[in-house]
Amino acid sequence: MSGKKAVVLLSGGLDSATALAVARQQGYACHALSFDYGQRHQAELAAARRVAGHLGVEEHRVLRLGLDQIGGSALTDSSISVPETPQEGIPVTYVPARNTVFLALALGWAEVLGARDLFVGVNAVDYSGYPDCRPAFIEAFEKLANLATKAGVEGDRFHIHAPLIEMSKAEIIRVGTRLGVDYSLTVSCYQADEKGRACGRCDSCRLRAQGFADAGLPDPTRYQGGF
Repeated sequence: MSGKKAVVLLSGGLDSATALAVARQQGYACHALSFDYGQRHQAELAAARRVAGHLGVEEHRVLRLGLDQIGGSALTDSSISVPETPQEGIPVTYVPARNTVFLALALGWAEVLGARDLFVGVNAVDYSGYPDCRPAFIEAFEKLANLATKAGVEGDRFHIHAPLIEMSKAEIIRVGTRLGVDYSLTVSCYQADEKGRACGRCDSCRLRAQGFADAGLPDPTRYQGGF
């Protein structure tokens, strides 16, 4: 590894694991950041720890947030059901301001570390229509980062990397496989059980399964009921 550092948002899912592998391949010493934000299950955090260990990060931190105190999403409010059929428009699994909050905290840690590069696994092709996964959002946040920080205003600019943003899910899986990602360690399901087994019905499960099928690769996902 070179001396350049990066902070990588690591949810424990397929996309963030691939983004971490890309950052490592590009020579960054990676500091992984995950969030216990009041999500429906803890399985993805266990997956994040597995992925961080497998890919070899400099440090992995898990910050606690209370986005469930705000609610407004099926992922943070248990009274809202996770949809199991395709929905029109932005689905109820959208968590208000989640990527804005996560990137803001990653930016703070990056400034403390002396890192000027942040990696996030957002995707604008095979995704659920979330507004904070679009290129326009990433561009806007990078502009904000350089307006809102001591490093930025002193000319030591930050860069927000979204290396998967223009890829299909199949392309992401092929890239990650080539870079040695073990996708059996990841959890993408919105309503995984306590053992990390996927429901196979939610939007995230459908996109993931289709991605492996389109990539022509076996799907290592563990499903509830063994299907």
